[in-house]
Amino acid sequence: MAVPGAVTAAAAGLLLLLLLVPAAAARLCPLLWADFRAFATMVWSSARCRRRLNRRRPVTLLDVFQEHARRRPRRPLLRFQDEVHTYEDVDRRSNRAARALSRRLGLRPGQAVAVFLPNEPAYVWAWLALAKLGCPMACLNANVRGRALRHALAAAGATLVLASPELQDAVEEVLPALHRDGTRVFYLSARSPTPGVEALLPAIEAASDEPLPAHHRAGVTAKSKAVYIYTSGTTGATCVLRAKFSASQFWDDCRQYNVSVIQYVGELLRYLCNTPRRNNDREHGVRLALGNGLRAEVWKEFLQRFGPVSIWEFYGATEGNAGFINYTGKIGAVGRANMFLKTFAPFELIKYNVEKDEPVRDERGLCIRVGPGLRPLLTGLQPSFPRPPEGETGLLVIKITKNTPFDGYAGDSQKTEKKVLRDVLVKGDAFFNSGDLLMIDHERFVYFQDRVGDTFRWKGENVATTEVEATLATVNFIQEVNVYGVSVPGCEGRCGMAAIRLRPGATFEGERLYAFTRETLPSYAAPRFVRVQDALEVTGTFKQCKGNLVRDGFDPGATRDPLFFRDDTKKSYVPLSPDTFAAIQDMRLSL
Repeated sequence: MAVPGAVTAAAAGLLLLLLLVPAAAARLCPLLWADFRAFATMVWSSARCRRRLNRRRPVTLLDVFQEHARRRPRRPLLRFQDEVHTYEDVDRRSNRAARALSRRLGLRPGQAVAVFLPNEPAYVWAWLALAKLGCPMACLNANVRGRALRHALAAAGATLVLASPELQDAVEEVLPALHRDGTRVFYLSARSPTPGVEALLPAIEAASDEPLPAHHRAGVTAKSKAVYIYTSGTTGATCVLRAKFSASQFWDDCRQYNVSVIQYVGELLRYLCNTPRRNNDREHGVRLALGNGLRAEVWKEFLQRFGPVSIWEFYGATEGNAGFINYTGKIGAVGRANMFLKTFAPFELIKYNVEKDEPVRDERGLCIRVGPGLRPLLTGLQPSFPRPPEGETGLLVIKITKNTPFDGYAGDSQKTEKKVLRDVLVKGDAFFNSGDLLMIDHERFVYFQDRVGDTFRWKGENVATTEVEATLATVNFIQEVNVYGVSVPGCEGRCGMAAIRLRPGATFEGERLYAFTRETLPSYAAPRFVRVQDALEVTGTFKQCKGNLVRDGFDPGATRDPLFFRDDTKKSYVPLSPDTFAAIQDMRLSL
């Protein structure tokens, strides 16, 4: 994100006021100074990036890494299990790999190469090797398979794959098709378990670790592609890496490696809260947790159990052109819509018709703004736990400008165009459509509400799944919950259903759950069906999956999981029998 060219006179005057009388400003608006500090940091960082990228030879992430390697070669960059990899180790390793890839594979600058590896140090030195050759890297999700794998390669235009033998089955499944497409596959290992696939590690080990000639990157500019990303990731200084996330070993790893900052995604912190309590839960050096997808009730539980860790929840998307970050620690919020932010990244919350799946427009064909402290668009959800005064929920859109560009998706111009919303505030403007419903409260804190596709309509009302999930999560026998809508014959919209995982040793209590939902949720938002599962399906970044659950619906024949039906006559959630299911299907039982 770049820096705006000018600051308004009003903003300049306010800046002067803040600098001259910070104490007075703090009394008038306690959050104003925090807003300014956060904004100033963002502007300074962006100015620094622009200055570096605008040089005749732009300063890239590779240059930053190499500068660290020169200044502190013995400093650990990666800790992986019992291994320690210093900056010097990784720099020399990537030099060898770059030379081997150039000599053996004939890589040309600008040629995209896909990396198909699990969490391991090879991921880092392979990326650096490709960067030293001026080649962009396509980061394949290690869980992708079959047609999706081929699509990911095609989207990035990658005709060469560096893979791990651990993913042998996935490689061999698509290998004949890849060969037909002219795509070459190599293993980053000493030996190859697959006929016709060469192992590159011997060639890498034999190559020189001397720095590469500069001509490999002579054509790199600020606009050059560096990485194609299909899933979230992170980079840092010293990084502690595990092959797979382990909730039971997480804090032991933090203590062993003196970890001070952790990153979370999706339900990860909930998994930590669900582990058995230990006497040393607060004995660690973690001071900051950075991530997204943290629900308010888990946030509170995490702090109570593991101590005063500063949590910086953020909102954003890999392809998005702006985002928010919670720099004040407000529980449940993803950031603040402070007065400085819109000068940097113009955004709006606009009214959205969930049923029609489109923005609401006025008689001029323009979208309608929503604001804080107004009548809620998604009405009726009043959870029992304390909530901030609600504003109106709306679709987040971010203006596409020189400072906030939207580059779109590689190899898919149609999908790129679908994410652009035009004629939002004036004819001819263009905004990035986030696909997310957010809300701003009276203090300008921003809260994530739901994905557009996850909010559903029932009985003429809009139901936000995250609100219902947050309410049900407070039931003491429920460990995890995933709420979604299912189709019911003869009914418009979708009926609410919840997949739950019980706490260890707990049993499902139908009468208690019925009474709880009657007291805390309006009738249309209370799930009519409940599915009890041993484990809830999540993505590789710990986000809950709803697709398979929606497809199975509430059919007892589609699953062996126990299903329950909200019976208003018995004031309980009762087992869903085949006869009850048939009555609903035949529309003899009205919902």
